[in-house]
Amino acid sequence: MSDESSNPPEGDASAGVSAEAATPAANSEPEQFAPDELQQNASGSKSADLNLDLILDVPVRLSLRVGSTEISIRDLVQLVEGSVIALEQDSSAAMDVLVNGTLIAHGEIVIVDDRFGVRLTDVVSPTERIEKIN
Repeated sequence: MSDESSNPPEGDASAGVSAEAATPAANSEPEQFAPDELQQNASGSKSADLNLDLILDVPVRLSLRVGSTEISIRDLVQLVEGSVIALEQDSSAAMDVLVNGTLIAHGEIVIVDDRFGVRLTDVVSPTERIEKIN
């Protein structure tokens, strides 16, 4: 029985390289796209035939941002049941609708069959969403 299989042939560039070293690093940076490329793909160009059926059942977190404010820790620990916190947003202003933390629309709260809902009043364009990511 010969031992030729354990010795790599001379001049082979992959000789002595382990399988781990030959694969890309797990923490390598993701591929970056220019905003123009994303806009072209988002507009449904034929060059990027995306099969949306693959992602249609992926769950996302939809949240409604009513408002925000900054308070000191001293004021925070003094809050009790019944305390009122004034928010920076006007009560007549539209709420922010976020998907996984990204603003996608503005809306107003509605009540449907004793449940809260949101009526979208303004949807953020794909171009604006891409600009906010960068």
